[in-house]
Amino acid sequence: MRIGTWNLAGRWTPDHLDVVRGLDCDVLLLTEVSERLEVSDYAMHLGGHRMAPKRRWAGVLSRRPMTPLPDPHPASAAATVDGWTFCSSILPWRSCGSEPWGEGRHVDKTRAAVDILMRSLPTTGLVWGGDWNHALRGREYSGSMAGRGEITAALSGLGLRAPTADLSHALPRLLTIDHIAVPTGARVTAVAQVEATRSGRRLSDHDAYVVTVDLAPPSAGPVEDPSEPVRTRPH
Repeated sequence: MRIGTWNLAGRWTPDHLDVVRGLDCDVLLLTEVSERLEVSDYAMHLGGHRMAPKRRWAGVLSRRPMTPLPDPHPASAAATVDGWTFCSSILPWRSCGSEPWGEGRHVDKTRAAVDILMRSLPTTGLVWGGDWNHALRGREYSGSMAGRGEITAALSGLGLRAPTADLSHALPRLLTIDHIAVPTGARVTAVAQVEATRSGRRLSDHDAYVVTVDLAPPSAGPVEDPSEPVRTRPH
């Protein structure tokens, strides 16, 4: 299964549609989603909360039949596909306000969001992704090191790993803050960063990311494979 994530920055044009189609994903975990978004041949579920006029925090698109789920957090959207739960989330960034995160330091907001998600999401049959506003390695630019610790602890608690962790950000010399996490035992065959540009123009300040993974039915358990996936950066 090919699973992608992209922060659309609230925009939707024919060029954005072209990028989305080019990702060739079975499931898309989108963030900052324009309410104008429409992709034929995909079922679509947008979270019920707006981060700005005509812009939803998150959404899930699927080529396969999909059952929407209640939002596990105001800045997340979730749905089931083939027995798997797919969750798309935005997590707090360093300069975010209090809505919908609550008061306190950045780490307090991140901890609160992660705690809500961990109480809402299943511990098996889960794929979680989106714009987490944290690199999981190296220099921290958008979030905080303490916030990163909350996210990595959540991944461990949910039995997930993020194959995207070593991919680059659209900004030079930084690692991505957009992630896709899959069960630790799932066989990942490729991860890719896709530049979100057309005719030399950026469509978003985020690139898109794709993980190709073998997902057995959740009841069958994970397929163990310790091999490293192939990392590519198609243009």
